[in-house]
Amino acid sequence: MRLQFAPSIVLVASLFGIAGAHSVHRRELQKKGSKEHEAGTIPLAKLAQNCDECQTLIGAVKSLMKEDESFLISQAKESCIDNSKYDIEFCTGAVEREGPIMASVLKTMDADSPTSLRFCSSFFRVCESPPVDEWTVSLPPLNDCSGEPKSISGKKPLQIVHYSDVHLDPLYSEGTSTQCQRPSCCRTLGQDSKEKPLHGAGRFGDHKCDTPMTLERSMHDFIKKKFPNAAFAMFTGDIVDHGAHNTSKNYNRDLIEQAYDNMHDSMDIVYGTAGNHEAHPVNTFAPQTVGNDTQWLYDSLFKKWSHELNTSSSTDQKFMGSYSAKYPHGNLRIISLNTNMYYRFNLLLYQKVMERDPDGQLAWLVNELNAAEKAGENVYIIGHMPMGSDDALLNGSNYFSQIVQRYSKTIKAMFFGHTHADHFQISYSNYVNRMQSNAFAVSYICPSLTPTSGHPAFRIYDVDPETFAVLDATTYIADMDDPSFQQSGPAWKKYYSAKEAYGSAVNPPVTDRAAELSPSFWHNVTEAMEKNQTLFNQYMARKSRGWHADENCKDACKKNEICALRTGRSEDLCRKPMQNNTLTHQEKRHETDTHHHGHHDSCGVPVSADWLKGLFESKQTFEMMVDGMR
Repeated sequence: MRLQFAPSIVLVASLFGIAGAHSVHRRELQKKGSKEHEAGTIPLAKLAQNCDECQTLIGAVKSLMKEDESFLISQAKESCIDNSKYDIEFCTGAVEREGPIMASVLKTMDADSPTSLRFCSSFFRVCESPPVDEWTVSLPPLNDCSGEPKSISGKKPLQIVHYSDVHLDPLYSEGTSTQCQRPSCCRTLGQDSKEKPLHGAGRFGDHKCDTPMTLERSMHDFIKKKFPNAAFAMFTGDIVDHGAHNTSKNYNRDLIEQAYDNMHDSMDIVYGTAGNHEAHPVNTFAPQTVGNDTQWLYDSLFKKWSHELNTSSSTDQKFMGSYSAKYPHGNLRIISLNTNMYYRFNLLLYQKVMERDPDGQLAWLVNELNAAEKAGENVYIIGHMPMGSDDALLNGSNYFSQIVQRYSKTIKAMFFGHTHADHFQISYSNYVNRMQSNAFAVSYICPSLTPTSGHPAFRIYDVDPETFAVLDATTYIADMDDPSFQQSGPAWKKYYSAKEAYGSAVNPPVTDRAAELSPSFWHNVTEAMEKNQTLFNQYMARKSRGWHADENCKDACKKNEICALRTGRSEDLCRKPMQNNTLTHQEKRHETDTHHHGHHDSCGVPVSADWLKGLFESKQTFEMMVDGMR
């Protein structure tokens, strides 16, 4: 399955499917369902085709929850069990974890508010998101001491390791079935031990399963042997597996501690960041204005990050899951950003009035960058979710982009994960006319270790030891199609070098080992892709880590793909959410979209329609809806 999901979506849509409407749209909704009711079906697709109608259903849900919240959650469980391809244990566990949070959020949400509009757009894609709330971030003037960027030193490059989205599964069991009714298989739970599965899980992993410990260990062993002098590693989040039905604070905490211990076995210095799957329930990160329900996670992470932080972090940092740390062996500062505060599937962001700067993290980022600029430090920003992704809420992405542009001379590169794909994003000062001359930043997005959408992978960067400019980015993979993969173990090998793959294709060429892979370089790569279909096809193969590559992405598909590479700000993506997109139609779109441009195996993206289609189209659903409208 290419796309993972947010379990909370089943609850929202289930509530919508059984709720009565109590607004000016009530009669229209009733009329839409009359003919389908006679035939025994009433697709929600025809009940919520735009944000107005989605808001109407939110009002209905709120009204119904005043009487019996537990009843609605039980209906969500039943709808998942009866109408999806997921099994009872998964449906029950996922809804039990997310249900109370979703119910609480919907209870406090004003049905006719900007928050509900963003909610309908983010979760259901029934309309485009409202435009950005214009806000000019308060930024200090350029420091006189900042000067011009230093030239590349030409000295022997440092090597930096980057891995992401490991999604470790401690319950992975060799020989168990790779076929199951859950997002990730290869577990003994719920299986009949007397029956030998037709498709048994191999020792080192399977594309339908998350990462076994054997695969993780092989990567760390290879890194330790191949790159013994690497300066440090960056881990951009997502440790916990996709089994959203059986997470707990203790389960997640133990896995986080184990994962970081394993990282430190091969690297002395590891700079980490918080992925959306580290939370319990998945995706739920509470701003301080909501509560301290996420503090247990931040405490666990800071315990494992303490070695890299040099000095004790401020209380503020420990409350928001981010930090700033000085690399001890060079003029570099690592700023780890909690991007979950801008993630569209973080339910706890959808309060009555959505915060402009949750936890004051952006203000904190400005202070850290300004101090670094004054000190003449180079900065890397690391985070989980790329801020130009369509998973990034428009407001947060816009405000972040303002900050990055102001400090573009100080920020040498940004590093993210989350998408599971191998790609990059370029930030521009002018998105109306995106050119190499106004490209000011590049985000390196690391492919995942988990093999659910490709071969296991990680990256190595060659960087200048004085300026910390990125000179090359090389991806390594373990080919799971290799016949010896399961018997002899993963054979990690170089997949491609960015400079070798693209350096001679751009104008002017960038082939010197000491030349920087600048934002202008990456823009020129996209121009070369526009002109050269073969080069673009090669990129698409690399993006998917050499597995199930899209070989037919042309015309509009190609245009949207290149546009995504040229987007460091989510509001400027060319492929907008589908107008009049609907929950029941989303399933068909995922099944028939052969290009998958803009789609990926990122963690948390919902594919909810296959859970809910039967519920939304059932006669019983319509009857309950009509009863609520009387």
